[in-house]
Amino acid sequence: MISVQNRLLQLSGNKRFLVLGVALLVAACSPKVRPVTPPVKRTETPVAKPEPKPKPVPARQSSIAMLLPFGLDHLSSGFTRPALTQANIALDYYQGFKLALDSLTALGYNYKLQVFDTKGETAQSHALAFNPQVRSSDLIVGPIFPDDLKAFSSALVGQVKPIVSPLSPAAPATINNQNLITVTPPLEYHARTAAKYVQNRIAPKKVFVLRSGFTEENEYITPFKNTIDSLSKGRIQVVQTTVSRGNLNAILSQFTTSGPNVVIIPSTNQAFLAATMRTLDSVAKRYPVILIGHPSWEKFNFLKADLLQRLKTHITLSDKIDYKQAAIANFMRTYRKTYRAEAGDYAIKGFDEGMYFGRMLGENKGEIKNLTTTDFNGLHNNFHFIKKPGVGYINTHVSVMDYRNYQLRKVE
Repeated sequence: MISVQNRLLQLSGNKRFLVLGVALLVAACSPKVRPVTPPVKRTETPVAKPEPKPKPVPARQSSIAMLLPFGLDHLSSGFTRPALTQANIALDYYQGFKLALDSLTALGYNYKLQVFDTKGETAQSHALAFNPQVRSSDLIVGPIFPDDLKAFSSALVGQVKPIVSPLSPAAPATINNQNLITVTPPLEYHARTAAKYVQNRIAPKKVFVLRSGFTEENEYITPFKNTIDSLSKGRIQVVQTTVSRGNLNAILSQFTTSGPNVVIIPSTNQAFLAATMRTLDSVAKRYPVILIGHPSWEKFNFLKADLLQRLKTHITLSDKIDYKQAAIANFMRTYRKTYRAEAGDYAIKGFDEGMYFGRMLGENKGEIKNLTTTDFNGLHNNFHFIKKPGVGYINTHVSVMDYRNYQLRKVE
C-alpha cells in the first residue's frame, strides 16, 4: 500500500519560495547589531484591541482508495514484459490522477489518497475487498482489469461505496454491481451512436453488415440493429452476410449507384479485414460506399489512411487528444515538470478522472452524487453518465469520426 497525503500544489515559483525561505532562515540566524540610544519618554495612548478573526474551517478530507497493478513484488525478481506493461499503465494513471488532486487541493479541497497494489492478480484484488482502509474510503478507483474488478466487487457484499472502473470498456453487466461507475463507454454505446448517425445523417434504405463469423461481433451488431430498427421504425433494412476470403458477390446485386451504400464491419480480425477491405476498395470504384468500422481500428497500423479515406470510413471514439489545444500543451508541460517524464494517454485519462471525481467529492462533502446531471469536458474524455438498474452508472459519450485529408477528425 502507498499512502499519499495531498498538499497544496505549487505549480510554479517553487525555486523562488526556496530562495526566499533560505534568505529568511539566514536572516533569522545572523547576529543583530543595534545602536544604543537614550530612552525616550512617551505618552501611551490606549488602543482598542481588534476582535480576533475566526479561524477558517478546514475542508472535509475525502478519502480515495486506488487499486492498481504495480506488481511491486517484481522489483527484486524482475518484471516480465506483461507485468512491466501493467506497471507502466498503473504509474501513468496514478501520476495523472494525483496531479489532478494536487491541483484541486490548491483550490482548498482536501484528500487522502491511498494506493494498493493488485499485482494484476484476481486473488489479490479479491483479498483487497476485505481491507478496512479500502472499505471505509469515500471512493474506490479500480481494479482496472475486468476479471480483477469482478472478483473485487463480488466480495463487497452490503457495501454502497462507489467503485470506478477507470479504463476498461467491459460491459458493466459482466461486473453486476449497482455501485459501479464505468468511465470508458462499452462497445454497445459505440454501436448505438453509429446507428444514430446512419439514421440521422445518411438515412439509406439498406445497411450491409459484413460478418467474419466470430460470435463476439454480436456485441456490436445487436445494439446497432436494435437502434436502427427503433429509430427508423423498420424503414432501414439491415442486411447481414458472412464474408469468406473477401467475396462480396452475395450482396453486390443489392448495391445501388444512386446513393451511398452503407457498410458495417464490426470485425477486428486482421486477416479478415485485409481481404474484405481489399475487395470493398474495388467495389467502391463502381458503387458509392460509406464504411462504418469498429472503434479499435484507430490503433491498427495495418489499416492505411489512404484506403480508409477512399472508403469514406467512419469510426466512433470515446476519446481523442488534440495536442494542438492550449490546455493539452499546458498539461504536458506541468506533467513533465512534476514527474520528469512525458505524459501518455493513461496519464491524461487519470487527470480527467481525478478532476471530475475529486471535485465532486470536494463539493459534496465526500459523496459522489448527481452523476447523471453533471457532465464533464476533459482533456481526453468527456463524461455523460446514465444510470441503469443493477449495473450502476455508464458514461455514454461517444463521437463519430471520419478520415479527411488522411487524418481522423470529428464529424461536426
